[in-house]
Amino acid sequence: MSYAERTKTSRELFEKAKKYIPGGASYSLRYFEPYPFYVKKAKGSRIWDVDDNEYLDFWMVHFAAIFGHGYEPIINAIKEQLDYGAHFGWCNEWEVKWAEAVCNWFNAEKVKPANSGTEANMYAVRLARAYTGRKKIGKMEGGWHGGFNGLHRAVNYPYEKSSSLGLVEEENVVPLPFNDLEDTIRRAKEEDLAGIILEPVLGATGIIPANEDYLKGLREFCDKRNIVLIFDEVITGFRYPGGMQSYYKVKPDLTTLGKAVGGQYFAGAGGICGTSEIMDLLDQIKKPNFWERSFHGGTYVGNALTMRAGYVTINELERKKDEVYPYINSLGEYGRKRIEEILKENKFEAYVTGVLSMIGLHFTKEKPINGVTVERTKNKEISRKMFSYMLQKGIVYQRPETPHFAISTAHTKDDIERLTKEFEEFLKEIKE
Repeated sequence: MSYAERTKTSRELFEKAKKYIPGGASYSLRYFEPYPFYVKKAKGSRIWDVDDNEYLDFWMVHFAAIFGHGYEPIINAIKEQLDYGAHFGWCNEWEVKWAEAVCNWFNAEKVKPANSGTEANMYAVRLARAYTGRKKIGKMEGGWHGGFNGLHRAVNYPYEKSSSLGLVEEENVVPLPFNDLEDTIRRAKEEDLAGIILEPVLGATGIIPANEDYLKGLREFCDKRNIVLIFDEVITGFRYPGGMQSYYKVKPDLTTLGKAVGGQYFAGAGGICGTSEIMDLLDQIKKPNFWERSFHGGTYVGNALTMRAGYVTINELERKKDEVYPYINSLGEYGRKRIEEILKENKFEAYVTGVLSMIGLHFTKEKPINGVTVERTKNKEISRKMFSYMLQKGIVYQRPETPHFAISTAHTKDDIERLTKEFEEFLKEIKE
């Protein structure tokens, strides 16, 4: 049975959605041709749409759900909190517990919650400017830090084109080449940078890990120039104990957080943590005059529901880290190795990227190490065909043009076997 035949209710919803929602989807990322399915239930590594079709999910709430969908300790904590109230508009005990847990996880001195990863990056960039007195921020080509104006440059290829209509701050954003230390430093030296922000693993570009020497070189350069080094660990912060900064053993000045830091499934999830020297610029006691400090706030910042969910998530990861991380990382390593073997056996040109519990796949003619090498020889047609093939087989991930896969504790080796087996069948089909 075809996708269209299996998803008639989703099609009806999409047609209705187009009347009220531009593009028919709450987030354009979730749209794919001919129309998206609409999810009504999720549990473990599976989701079910409104037509009761089951899918093996490798998107995992935008990589946030390390414990998979519907993890009971988090869900039960949320249910209990709802009896007390979700948000009070006042300080609550869970924001204190959350803050201690975040600081301990990242070995940070201070933290503030935010309503999203986008918002965390907005406040972090403002902090860098407040601390240094400079304006310009360096960011990676292909790096995604949310919809914030001040970082929305060089997001989509070709990088010289504006990433969106309506931007007014592009001149203060300096694109830099990920994993090319020499060229990064050359470009950065031409600017008076307040900060450099990057994901230690480029996410939307297709799970491209940083070279350790690149991060260490950036750290050294930023120290010499008094530039604030910011790691965006919205995706990666809980994919390894202490985040990727712990994995690479490179400490940023500030770390921005989102997704899992608020309990995997809930809105209002974000945070900025780092050194007291910089974070104290947010302190209304030490800096009583508003013109002496960097603003931070928001109606739903620190709400009890998100803080409790985040605290429980971090506590569970800390308590089970000797079990969780070897398991999901071994599945990731197995998946990457098996896909590489299938490509070699079929003499098919493509590259596998990723690290730990994250996998990327690139139909390119050159090894992808940064945004440019990911995009300039990409075969989008094959990528889209693969997405359609997998969708028909009940396997879903994002994105159609740049396949990447998140592994959770709810996934099994059989799930990875199913993914790789279907990938092998796909390659045979397109070769024929």
